[in-house]
Amino acid sequence: MRAANRRKCRHTSRKVISVLALLGVLAAAPFDPRAAARSSGTDRATAYRVASALLAHPLPAQLLNVRCEVLGVHRLCGLTVAGTKFHRPLDRRAFADEIAALVRGAFAAAPLEEVDVWATVPVDAGRGADVSGDAAVPTSATVFALTVPRAHLAALGTQLATDRDVFWDAEFAADLAKGMAR
Repeated sequence: MRAANRRKCRHTSRKVISVLALLGVLAAAPFDPRAAARSSGTDRATAYRVASALLAHPLPAQLLNVRCEVLGVHRLCGLTVAGTKFHRPLDRRAFADEIAALVRGAFAAAPLEEVDVWATVPVDAGRGADVSGDAAVPTSATVFALTVPRAHLAALGTQLATDRDVFWDAEFAADLAKGMAR
């Protein structure tokens, strides 16, 4: 009977220690509900870490989603940014600078191999349109896309300045150039 009680006591002690360790971690880093709501993917802990880092200061463009995936030994992260309703006016250069800051911030926050960024704008699907299922009509359109492997991070400024391997929707880019982004 005594040996059984000792095993039970050790088991309970391990649980208590685990709970206290978890509480210590949570107390050390305050929970950010905005970061939690925007985090997704198979590596949600990394997504949360990246989202927390990126949302730590005000962003001109809204960060909608941070999705991190682990594929074998590879860690990838996708950032979705709103291409509308900027928190301050953005021209094309300021938008590109914001994207570069987001990419650099994501790499600084976690050991990622690649960061992908998309900017999307809402699309009117039309009244009564089927927006889910096999016959779904799109409700958003990608107006900007960029992929940056960690090995090419140093050349990010040049990549954005020269539009090398960068997708810009022509209308979105023109609106940014005129200072009239949607």
